[in-house]
Amino acid sequence: MDWIEAFEIFSLVTGVIYLVLEVLQKNFMWVVGILTAAAAVVAFAAQHLYASMSLNVYYVVVSVIGLAQWKRDEEKVQEGIHLRKISGRGLLLSACVFAAGTVLLYFILSALGDPASWLDAGVTVLSAVATWWLAKSIPQQWILWIVADFASAYLCFSQGMNWMTALYVFYALSAIYGYYHWKKQGRYV
Repeated sequence: MDWIEAFEIFSLVTGVIYLVLEVLQKNFMWVVGILTAAAAVVAFAAQHLYASMSLNVYYVVVSVIGLAQWKRDEEKVQEGIHLRKISGRGLLLSACVFAAGTVLLYFILSALGDPASWLDAGVTVLSAVATWWLAKSIPQQWILWIVADFASAYLCFSQGMNWMTALYVFYALSAIYGYYHWKKQGRYV
């Protein structure tokens, strides 16, 4: 086992823990997410998948924001999962960020020699939007994750990153469960 594979395995193990905590909406998930993202930064950098690497840097930043937001919401809803609705404006803004961000990132990644520029760009921007929705407790974030995680699994598989492929397949399948769990247990604040 080489050092890159060690970082992938660490990301897999902590990523599974993170996802269980996310489905249960436990604030500690944000701390575990920082560890997972930091290890993934190293693994993706070694494979020259710069957008996925940068996305994990973003995850660290959003984890701090998410922890603060969830702490505030936790005080409002004592039982169940706290949810928020996305506005039409928020939905439109998210769609615009996805479209423009994917195109812009594609050109940057192509110039850097990313081996899968379109897919890496699309997955990265969609995941960034989904993470923002997660920080805001919008239940439809799970739908974005289902798409992003299956696409990430394909991206990792195509680059020979087997442990990361397993992680993203697990994420995608768990996102399906997470969506239904949040819809059933959630309460809007």
